[in-house]
Amino acid sequence: MTDNTSVMNVDGASVSEAILAANETRDIVLPNQNEHVAHIAVDIGGSLAKIVYFTSSADRAGGRLHFKKIETERIDECIDFLAELMDDARLLTAENTRLVLKATGGGAYLFYDKLQQKLPGVIIQKEDEMDCLITGLNFFITEIPYEVFTYNEQEQDPMRFEEKTRDIYPYMLVNIGSGVSILKVTGPDEFSRISGTSLGGGTLWGLMSLLTKATSFDEMLEISKDGDNRNVDLLVGDIYGTDYTKLGLKATKIASSFGKVYKKGVQQSQDNFRASDIAKSLLFMVSNNIGQIAYLNAKQHDLKRIYFGGCFIRGHPITMNTLSYAINFWSNGDMKALFLRHEGHLGATGAFLKHSVIRRARHSFSYSENNFIPEVNPDPKNVYGVLEETNVELRSSEKQQ
Repeated sequence: MTDNTSVMNVDGASVSEAILAANETRDIVLPNQNEHVAHIAVDIGGSLAKIVYFTSSADRAGGRLHFKKIETERIDECIDFLAELMDDARLLTAENTRLVLKATGGGAYLFYDKLQQKLPGVIIQKEDEMDCLITGLNFFITEIPYEVFTYNEQEQDPMRFEEKTRDIYPYMLVNIGSGVSILKVTGPDEFSRISGTSLGGGTLWGLMSLLTKATSFDEMLEISKDGDNRNVDLLVGDIYGTDYTKLGLKATKIASSFGKVYKKGVQQSQDNFRASDIAKSLLFMVSNNIGQIAYLNAKQHDLKRIYFGGCFIRGHPITMNTLSYAINFWSNGDMKALFLRHEGHLGATGAFLKHSVIRRARHSFSYSENNFIPEVNPDPKNVYGVLEETNVELRSSEKQQ
């Protein structure tokens, strides 16, 4: 039996811009990928399992890469979904072909025996997590137009896409999952983990679960939109009554997260504060902390381009603006915070590509060569495929790009 490596033709690859895309993360359209790709990849983290798989188009040439997320606590449901995908793949491959699952993340080791048990006949190949992250990120930066963007609400057009480029090194990746890993990347296979912090997405989700009635991360982000952190946080203006100009601190600067909660002799209850205000304060607290740590590492290693990845961001404007503001503030505009439309699937995509040979276009990309030209300032939520408004399975067929 064989488990032949697939050839991925990325010539003309683009992000699906279907208005009614039935998925929470937009597909990658591969119009020149005529060979079916049967293998599947999964990145099982501490909070979420991310899946990447390919389907051929039924009514046209080419196919699509699909992306799905399932909570890790629902690992059995995740593996059942993988089993369904494998069953579909068997119908499209030769009898002597062994199907392959590329697995990365801590769960690739933690759930390895369960994967083997529930996926009989499938070759399960574990891949290094950090290596997959870099492979996936490099793919999106260099091969997918309208993928990387900046976000700054202080500008008239907050969202600006970066041009696709192959001149990408050196850079820093801040991967925000349950915790945070910070990687310095100097070449295709040259990277090192230079820092990290345990205060990441898991911290935010855990504290919000304790302090609000939200039961999902999307719900937590949703309630934060209407929050006012000034009812919870102690600001510079609360201490000085105005700006602290000598140190360059505006009155609106947070001096102490949750600083207004404590009052001597008062037993506080979360019922004394609005859930939306608590959520906004927590989001600022975690995002500002990550932003400052990212800046300090970038400064130490003389890196100007900082990519933020992981499922913590989820196209949420407040999160992106907070991270961008922190990088811009501390670096005096010398560094750039960069975001991706598929930021939560870097590791799974990298694992997927480990079983593929990439066939690239023979010419460089320019905006005029792609059919889709986005608005100058699209709605970030729409850019991410209406993330908070759909829970539809990715496997449903689409007729339009």
